[in-house]
Amino acid sequence: MAEIKNTSKTFTLATGDKIPAIGLGTWQSPLNETAKAVKHAISVGYRYIDTAFAYGNESEVGEGIRAAGVPREQLWITTKLDNPWHKRVAEGIDASLKNLGLDYVDLYLMHWPSSSRPDDLKKHYDDWNFLDTWRELQKLVGTGKVRNIGVSNFGITNLEKLLNDPSCKIKPVVNQIELHPNNPSPKLVAYCKEKGIHLTGYSCLGSTNSPLYKDPTLQAIAQAKGKTPQQVLLLWGIQQGWDVIPKSVTPARIESNFDIDGWELTEEEITKLNNLPDRFKVCGDDWLPIKVFFGDDE
Repeated sequence: MAEIKNTSKTFTLATGDKIPAIGLGTWQSPLNETAKAVKHAISVGYRYIDTAFAYGNESEVGEGIRAAGVPREQLWITTKLDNPWHKRVAEGIDASLKNLGLDYVDLYLMHWPSSSRPDDLKKHYDDWNFLDTWRELQKLVGTGKVRNIGVSNFGITNLEKLLNDPSCKIKPVVNQIELHPNNPSPKLVAYCKEKGIHLTGYSCLGSTNSPLYKDPTLQAIAQAKGKTPQQVLLLWGIQQGWDVIPKSVTPARIESNFDIDGWELTEEEITKLNNLPDRFKVCGDDWLPIKVFFGDDE
């Protein structure tokens, strides 16, 4: 049997482009450590980096990419349109490309379905919503600045609104959502699969505050495999068909998260993880001017 190569696995998007199964996440990566983390990740084999304008570290991500010296066409770079930029999509992508020092990104996402007012982030535009933003995002296709467009933090309710709107001519190829066994979102996962929308799982390792690492089922599976709970969580996602973007700035953890070749979880182990009782969301919507999560993902 050929060795299982999870690190070189890709998922084919609706456009035909292939997104790697594992990337480096950079949400909450400290500025002074981001460039080093990106360079190190690429040097140990990562070919996919996820960032966002809102993270404030696109310039450092770009610096890490340049320092790594790998040809641009070998890398997959995702960034995201920030909420206060919804009325300025063309400017938004230009600002991100300038920060990154790149000519194009492989994937440009609408970070949240919330068109927040730049003058007051606690308020939402009266005359604009995510349907208007998507209409503008569609115009970027064919400009050479983005290879693919998608969304993030969209549940079934908002995806239905988007996909059924007459102005939606191009379907989002990706929906980046929080995915881990304490937030498995089975209905949303099934819905996106049915619609041909690929999923990226963020906060795929839960978080430091989540009950996940203390879970005896996860610990038992990791122990039986001789792997870390983090490695088990990454394969839980990849084997179910979505890519994962674990965040770390620690060289040893960046390497450990990428050490996932040569083994896999059994169907029984995946089922056990799918049935963990605890529920925990790392990222809610209480900081936004509107509600975007409606409990329709379970």
